[in-house]
Amino acid sequence: MKLSEVLIKPILTEKANSQQDKLRRYAFKVAKKANKLEIKKAVESFYGVTVTNVNTSVVPGKNKSRFTKSGVISGRKPSYKKAFVTVAEGENIDLYSNI
Repeated sequence: MKLSEVLIKPILTEKANSQQDKLRRYAFKVAKKANKLEIKKAVESFYGVTVTNVNTSVVPGKNKSRFTKSGVISGRKPSYKKAFVTVAEGENIDLYSNI
């Protein structure tokens, strides 16, 4: 798998932002077939930091329904893989530089 296909996007939530400040841990949405070694190489090459630890989890898809004029519409949200990347002491990733 190419390194450009591994990282999809960073996850920017309140919980992820608090972990960035306290634990130097960053959350990314990654490809389902990516393993921890590929994620580590991709983060190190794109952001220029030293990665000390990578944890992954697969978020399961959920059934969703909403009420409209024509009735209830039911669907399913897709599942995805999430990676928590811990960087070395004294280093950080600026995720807001491209905004």
